[in-house]
Amino acid sequence: MAEVELTIAGRSYRVACRTGEEDTLRAAAAMVDGKSREALAGLGSMTESRQLLFASLLLADQLLDKKKEAGFVAEPQPPIAPEPDPELAARIDRLAERLEGLADLLEKDPTKD
Repeated sequence: MAEVELTIAGRSYRVACRTGEEDTLRAAAAMVDGKSREALAGLGSMTESRQLLFASLLLADQLLDKKKEAGFVAEPQPPIAPEPDPELAARIDRLAERLEGLADLLEKDPTKD
């Protein structure tokens, strides 16, 4: 097992990989770092997690474009929402009613009673 020191979005990471894969890992980290810098340049100041989120989305978009060009990817379908659980929905409704009641009590002016 080998370890590689990577810098992504200005932060250092020590990552383990199989022996012989160090250069591939460094190249992948350079791509992620480049996309994180691209996201930062395009969107301005953001947290590290958002910067890495947008970097991953940019990389995924780039990968999907390449797969579409090669004919490997069909257009994505929207996710199918699962059926709501009636028991859970009823519990949520009861909880919402309790919260609204508490909010009403807190908003009440004690000098008017």
